[in-house]
Amino acid sequence: MNGISFKFDKALNFLSDNVLENNFSIASIALSDLLNGKGKGNDFLGWVNLPNDIDNYLLDSIEESARVLRNNCDIVVVIGIGGSYLGAKAVIEALNNSFDLLQKDRKNPIVLFAGQNIGEDYLFELQELLKDKKFGIISISKSGTTTEPAIAFRLLKTQLENQAGKEVAKKLIICITDKEKGALRILADKEGFTTYVIPDNVGGRFSVLTPVGLLPIAVAGYDIRALVNGAIDMKNKAIVPSTDNIAIQYAIIRNELYKTGKKIELLVNFNPKLHYIAEWWKQLYGESEGKDGKGIFPAAVDFTTDLHSMGQYIQDGERHLFETVITVEKSTHSLLIPHDKDNLDGLNFLAGKNIDNVNKMAELGTCIAHVDGGVPNLKIVLPELSEYNLGQLLYFFEIACGISGYILGVNPFNQPGVEAYKKNMFALLDKPGYEEESKLIKNKL
Repeated sequence: MNGISFKFDKALNFLSDNVLENNFSIASIALSDLLNGKGKGNDFLGWVNLPNDIDNYLLDSIEESARVLRNNCDIVVVIGIGGSYLGAKAVIEALNNSFDLLQKDRKNPIVLFAGQNIGEDYLFELQELLKDKKFGIISISKSGTTTEPAIAFRLLKTQLENQAGKEVAKKLIICITDKEKGALRILADKEGFTTYVIPDNVGGRFSVLTPVGLLPIAVAGYDIRALVNGAIDMKNKAIVPSTDNIAIQYAIIRNELYKTGKKIELLVNFNPKLHYIAEWWKQLYGESEGKDGKGIFPAAVDFTTDLHSMGQYIQDGERHLFETVITVEKSTHSLLIPHDKDNLDGLNFLAGKNIDNVNKMAELGTCIAHVDGGVPNLKIVLPELSEYNLGQLLYFFEIACGISGYILGVNPFNQPGVEAYKKNMFALLDKPGYEEESKLIKNKL
């Protein structure tokens, strides 16, 4: 099968000569450290071999659990935050009909998400929607005590049991959690819920190819085996130490741009279906590299939409950013622009053209303008939106992130800064055990 490709020729004028060759040694060491488990955070490298570690038994089981939910639910709510929801949502949104919620004669349930915020109105409105609906729950949390998903699970579990009865609810609640410990594991074992394991050595933002991502994607009706196969094929290419390795290329180029003062990376798409791929990518790179006072700030824009809001800054603002464009060569559908006899909008010169052709010219024109304006441009090309290509893309970003983080000199697999807001929140809420912190923080108010 054709795979994704990476192009960086529109960034070379901003970099020194022989940029790949001159930085290959450090990148190959970073790759070797990932593969051999010798680098920082090596207790969280289970994702590296994960595509090959997923056996048919696990895939069979996930597909069967997805079938149970599909056959018994109109809606399935996936409860999780961060990597526990973004990967699944990214793939589902990329493959779904853009107006999925309004589709009639559905073959698969609507997949909704909760626990990714503490929005009271959001949760109230979700519960209102679920009243008298046949729904199921996939609850994802390694500990079961993360505030946002734990609140959502309390609410929705109670609602499901009240609406369907405890025995029916037991069949429609699936928990993805730690193998042995944690509040969600204890509850799932006590109640008899079906469970899947989040491997101890896989962090949340790298978990999309575990049941965390695979089960919701399967519930939505997509081919998780093709997704895994895409990841396997990308892994086989990405573990080869070579200047032709696109993961090494991406890691080197972005780090070299960072050294020149390009502190912000904009992940750009010209296909609205890729919006949540960018959201997943933002967490992957931001949480992996943003530490020790270092790191490229990951941001994202949806073009051409955001060209009408952010385009001015990108073209003429401070020259501290570069763009990585994800482009899709072939759209799923074909739509031609009609001729209009009055031509009041002056667009008859486009009549008979495919809309995707116009979009591609907008993409090309934008790239030329931004490069001319001092914005380096990288490009990742997908032949089309499919499970296989998305599997390739996800693993490409993951292994390039590990290489890039090691080149940067940080531990890409921890997230010490994430705990700061939680400690303050618990202190402000007077959580037991936080008495001293409560006194200190309230004195600051």
